Amino acid sequence: MDEHPSGAILQRDKTTYAIVPRTPVGIVTPENLEKIAAVARKFDIPVVKITSGQRFALVGIKRDEVNDVWRELGMDIGKATELCLHYVQACPGTAVCRYGTQDSLGLGMKIEEFFIGMDLPAKVKIGVSGCPFCCGESFVRDIGVFGKRSGWNLVIGGSSARRPRIGDLVRENLQEEEVIPLVKRTLEYYRDNAKGRERMARFVDRIGIEEIKEALT
Repeated sequence: MDEHPSGAILQRDKTTYAIVPRTPVGIVTPENLEKIAAVARKFDIPVVKITSGQRFALVGIKRDEVNDVWRELGMDIGKATELCLHYVQACPGTAVCRYGTQDSLGLGMKIEEFFIGMDLPAKVKIGVSGCPFCCGESFVRDIGVFGKRSGWNLVIGGSSARRPRIGDLVRENLQEEEVIPLVKRTLEYYRDNAKGRERMARFVDRIGIEEIKEALT
């Protein structure tokens, strides 16, 4: 059989596929929702699931219909298996939340746009939270950012997988314009020093947080 259709993930039945449209920081428009509903009805897609990464997964698509579904959706592919940044999730922050102290949606969108095409040793997930309650799951993502009244804190090495790990604090009280350069240095250091398919949590365990912090100064 030929290689799998672009942007599609083979399911356990070995005949149908899932796709994940890109929805940066979980923001969707009415037009996005209308298109998702329309293709789900037209192609009789049995499951439309909101994922833990604030994305929609359309599951159970026939192989010969995958390209047609993508064409009618008119949305970018959300990376789901590649070795790269998969997504940035973010809480509402100061946009609507009464607890928000920083603009997590705005910063999260900037981070995703900046790093979306970067090749990495393993998949990377980033969480951005507008306050220390961390509703963006910042402490259990490969890279996490959370806001305080004094600025942004950056943590790395979190994981909610089989070997859970709380991320380590790297820097406190960053101004917004300092966050992306520090995330860039972190990802570059990780890219240049990690083993193949070594997630950030295991990388931090192996290298040591103090050595990483020193390398990022």
